[in-house]
Amino acid sequence: MISFTVMAITFGVVFLAELPDKTALAGLMLGTRYRASYVFAGVAAAFAVHVTLAIAAGSVLTLLPHRLVQAVVGLLFLAGALMLLMKKDDGEGEHIKAPADQSFWKVSGAGFMLILVAEFGDLTQIMTANLAARYDSPVSVGIGAVLALWAVAGIGILGGRTLMRYVPLRLITRVAAGLMLALAGFSLVEAVAG
Repeated sequence: MISFTVMAITFGVVFLAELPDKTALAGLMLGTRYRASYVFAGVAAAFAVHVTLAIAAGSVLTLLPHRLVQAVVGLLFLAGALMLLMKKDDGEGEHIKAPADQSFWKVSGAGFMLILVAEFGDLTQIMTANLAARYDSPVSVGIGAVLALWAVAGIGILGGRTLMRYVPLRLITRVAAGLMLALAGFSLVEAVAG
């Protein structure tokens, strides 16, 4: 059964956590050099792979005792919030060799490989696994996470610079950290009250 509430929560958390990430900037870089639809196709496929892996990991967590899972999920959300709050912008982008031609397979393959490597074990992948464990609704979490990642990719590819002119990166990061702190608190309270 699909829960639109779980989808919306997942979308919000993953979207805000991914927006300040260097992957959006890498998508912007590729999108300015190559056909946006080709770049998006590769990036979208890589994000779908990452969400599938995260949902599988989160589903395994649901086999553990409920109180233990809530405690672990709460601590992981807390760690994610702290990572966002303490993250420094090092100015480094992801580097990838530009494809020699503009064909669909070359461009989308470059985007796919960039995201596949850059996002493996990333905060949003960990948060997706946590949400899958917390809500025990893998399809809803998966849809919400994929849509959020695709939205960020689209923003990065088509108009990241414009957005960043109007919304400070620091504000986006703090809102994402606040949401993760709230989810950490809910999970920890649930673990203790169990």
